[in-house]
Amino acid sequence: MTERHIRREAVSDQLFAVLRDRILGGGLPPGSALTAERDLAAEFGVNRHAVREAVKRLQQARLVEVSHGGRTLVLDWRRSAGLDLAVGIAASDGGPSVADLARDALEMRACIGADAARLCAIRCSEPAAGEIVEAAWRYARSGPDLADLGLADVAWWRLIVEGSANLAYLLAFNSLVDGTLPVADVPDDLRTAELLDVETHVRLAELIAARRSEAAERLARELLSRSVPATPRKVVR
Repeated sequence: MTERHIRREAVSDQLFAVLRDRILGGGLPPGSALTAERDLAAEFGVNRHAVREAVKRLQQARLVEVSHGGRTLVLDWRRSAGLDLAVGIAASDGGPSVADLARDALEMRACIGADAARLCAIRCSEPAAGEIVEAAWRYARSGPDLADLGLADVAWWRLIVEGSANLAYLLAFNSLVDGTLPVADVPDDLRTAELLDVETHVRLAELIAARRSEAAERLARELLSRSVPATPRKVVR
């Protein structure tokens, strides 16, 4: 038994966070049975309804599943969970560090952005291509204030991702730019190098408008990779 009790506000949310952290941190390993509902209620001094709500959220996050025998088993979150868990990982006491997750998100950003540029060059309409070029030139006039450049950069990339006609990319883009994924801690020197490279932004827009899809993909990857920290990541087996 633990002496830790849950505060009375948002009880099920707090209990969910505690159990999530245990799963992410390995305190509840894959394949193990989740602590029984009655025991969880007693451990944290909460009612069983709050426990059921917390377990329901664990199921929705694909952290646990109910077996045929009625037991709730812990899943291997690295194999079962989705991108939405990244929010929880960033706030948890277990699992990958925020720095690792930020780097992972930036690597994903570079991959999605590069392929979105390629698809945009193939799929976007002529008016959309023209708007992307115009937005690139507006971007060139937004500097040198980094805050203004950052806003213009997001608006420009949104046009490219929308032009890719890939809904999954668009939803991932929304998660990246609205702060759902922790990418705000990009080293200033890396982010600055990307934002201040106005020439590459304009050249990429022109490649898209010229329908040079492979060249657009290469240049987009080169541009976005500048914000990816070079710190080596620990390999998890």
